[in-house]
Amino acid sequence: MKHYLLAGAIGTLAGAVVATQFAGPLVAQETGRNASVYEQLDLFGNVFDKIRSDYVEQVDDKKLIEAAINGMLTSLDPHSSFLSAKDYEDMQTQTRGSFGGLGIEVGQEDGLVKVISPIDDTPAAEAGVKAGDFITHVNGESLMGLNLDEAVEKMRGPVGSEIKITILREGEKEPFDLTITRDVIKLTVVKTRIEGHAVVLRVTTFNDETMDTLRTEMAKAIKDAGGIDKVTGFVLDLRNNPGGLLNQAIDVSDAFLDKGEIVSTRGRTPGESERWNAKPGDLAEGKPMVALINGGSASASEIVTGALQDHRRAIVVGTKSFGKGSVQTVMPVTAESAIRLTTARYYTPSGRSIQSLGIQPDIIVEQPTPKPEEEAENGDKPRTESKFLSSEADLRGALNNDSISDEERKQIEEEAKEVEATAKLREEDYQLAYAVDILKGLSAMDYNAKTVPEAAKPANTGEDAAQGAQTQ
Repeated sequence: MKHYLLAGAIGTLAGAVVATQFAGPLVAQETGRNASVYEQLDLFGNVFDKIRSDYVEQVDDKKLIEAAINGMLTSLDPHSSFLSAKDYEDMQTQTRGSFGGLGIEVGQEDGLVKVISPIDDTPAAEAGVKAGDFITHVNGESLMGLNLDEAVEKMRGPVGSEIKITILREGEKEPFDLTITRDVIKLTVVKTRIEGHAVVLRVTTFNDETMDTLRTEMAKAIKDAGGIDKVTGFVLDLRNNPGGLLNQAIDVSDAFLDKGEIVSTRGRTPGESERWNAKPGDLAEGKPMVALINGGSASASEIVTGALQDHRRAIVVGTKSFGKGSVQTVMPVTAESAIRLTTARYYTPSGRSIQSLGIQPDIIVEQPTPKPEEEAENGDKPRTESKFLSSEADLRGALNNDSISDEERKQIEEEAKEVEATAKLREEDYQLAYAVDILKGLSAMDYNAKTVPEAAKPANTGEDAAQGAQTQ
């Protein structure tokens, strides 16, 4: 027994020696680090006292401390910031879907206020503000040198009041002014329309209402289209969607995926990392999908696009997305205020981080820039077919087509109207028309595959079967 006690004692003593040898420098290092932090906090206190006592005007202590905190946070990245009582209340209101303002999502780039995206059917969108615009002045006052919160405060004001903003836009030689009337911004989070036999799901933001509204509006659109069997596919329009709540992005992705990872987040420590997987069930019932994105598609909309793209659930069409691949957590610090802190990066199912890179579309489709009215009036007009003798049917004495029934003739006429409607849509929204055409092509391919006789189909070899199994 004593032997074991001695062995134990020796082991403990040796352990103590080793611990002392290794822990000593670590303790000293930590002590030194803490001493340095305390010195810096003393420095902050000294500067704060100097400002209070010697600044040319009397300062508000609370505002001064809040500005210092905000400066500390904004030095980290463009998305971390301090939320004063008013800002915190505004943020909570926005996630509920109604607030006052211009209707733009903004960020900061190289000290300039940059429009991430205008929100549909808002004063800013109607005035012609575009994603990628830089706002340099508000009512003639420069925004240079202001942080984002200060710049946003300049743009706020009573509902019904006018504001003049100066825009710097790529492709324009000179900055120009836009006058906008502030209004109550009521977000219509999901809008649906039917183009041909395609259902277009326009998702403008991700707030508390997004998933429930998507489910309701989608069911209504399918019913209006004549049932799911009549639908060729779905266009998920995420253009100019600035993002929003992470849980809503996960729910919307899950709505169209039967299984597999949706997104993962990785924080500073392994314990802060999370992963979300799809549950069985697809609201689109396996119908083809196209996701539409552009430079105004950011954050939560990029999560959805990345998940659908990686799982080959949707063809992504449009232009490269904004590239915000970080997650912010809102942490209350007092009863009325909070901080918005970047706590993680998010990754698509294939492990891609799109931070600063964005989502690259499978098919790049630019939205044509409309020509100025003067150029359209003075420039060459496109050649059009002559209204005279445009088809065989216009020839006098042309033979009638008796080989088709009235029902078949009616179907042909309806299909022709759909094609004409899509052609008209190209003038209104070229990217959307492109997406609808893709779904039409996929539907035609699927129809042809189903109507090919079994004897004409190639045999499924063992190699093909094995390859298919790997794909699954």
